[in-house]
Amino acid sequence: MQALVYTFIALAAAGVGATAYFGLTFTPAEAILAAVVVGCVFVVLLERTLRQRAENRLERAIEDLSRLLATDAQAGAVLGQRINAMADINADQRLDGVEADISVLGTVIRQVAEAVAEIEDRAAKPQPAGRERMIAAAVPPPSAPPAREPEPSIPLEMVRQALADNRLVYHIQPVVTLPQRRPQGYDLVPRLMLEDGDLADYADFAPRRNGQDVLRHIEGVGLVEAITICRRARSSGQPITLYIPLSRASLGDSASSEQLLASLEANRAIAEGLIFAIAESEWLGMSTAERAIADAVAKKGAGFSIVNVKSLRVDVAEMAAQNVRSLRVDAARFIEAPESFTDFHASDIADYVARFEVVLLATGIASERQIVELLEDGITLVQGPHIAAPGPVRPDLVVEAPRGATPKLRRAES
Repeated sequence: MQALVYTFIALAAAGVGATAYFGLTFTPAEAILAAVVVGCVFVVLLERTLRQRAENRLERAIEDLSRLLATDAQAGAVLGQRINAMADINADQRLDGVEADISVLGTVIRQVAEAVAEIEDRAAKPQPAGRERMIAAAVPPPSAPPAREPEPSIPLEMVRQALADNRLVYHIQPVVTLPQRRPQGYDLVPRLMLEDGDLADYADFAPRRNGQDVLRHIEGVGLVEAITICRRARSSGQPITLYIPLSRASLGDSASSEQLLASLEANRAIAEGLIFAIAESEWLGMSTAERAIADAVAKKGAGFSIVNVKSLRVDVAEMAAQNVRSLRVDAARFIEAPESFTDFHASDIADYVARFEVVLLATGIASERQIVELLEDGITLVQGPHIAAPGPVRPDLVVEAPRGATPKLRRAES
């Protein structure tokens, strides 16, 4: 196409030269010069037009490339956000949750199949007819009488006198993880020093019905002791976790609850290591005001451990939202009759509870056989006399991670 244009320019220049020679009586040299000048002018105009078109085309190409680069940059930013979101996802934890759900679902299906088979077997058996069936339906099954807690062996007045004489001491008992048996935390165990020098366990002097002031005094001293130990341990570079006894006697009293919240507010740095152990019956029976105090304690950073759990048929997610970190079950009862705790299989309940970041803690370990059976069921947090007995801790000592069966202590590093 460009060659044709140059051909037309040459013909036009020749025409101008011929017109100048024949029509304007130019000399041959002037006619040729005129033809060359006209041709050069046409060529310059053509090149200028072509260059402008090329520049315009290049500008449009640059604009298109800029738009493509902007689109690529936006797509790269979106991709980076998705990669960051995927990096923040804990895939292992989600996979563990899915595996636990699948395991629990398999257990439920198996239990449903067993229940259906049992119903079919009952339907196949001959049923009593007429009057005998009505009598059998009318007679309710015998119910076991509710178990009553044993009364303390030490009278309440003697306990008050011992507290007045400052004979309340606190020992520690380790809670360990299996199978390494490394301490995960320590129970703060209150004991009462008798006049003859013997030590009485908490169950021997803790009041059951009256004596709320005694409970508040014991728990208040325990809180001060726990804060002291945790602060010393943290200053030595070895922070620990302490389980502190707590009851509705302290949560329901305005002065005790205010002192509890004030102590946690003043010690927020160690509040994460303070876990309050409260009985299941008291946890479930708390009033609205006491529940508000418990929520305020959780907001300060402290947690809860539910003691003497009789049934795991509870809303674990709700408990986890209230900062419950562990559920304590009796090891012997859980091993011998797991169906009394839950409808799940014994090996599935620990994984199910762990989905909500709550752990099962088996207490009262009395033999090595119990440890083996608990490991088979996936329970790795235990405590009991077979692991270690409660031991004393002096104010000038801090807890050191024990390697043996009893808690060791070492002097605080200055």
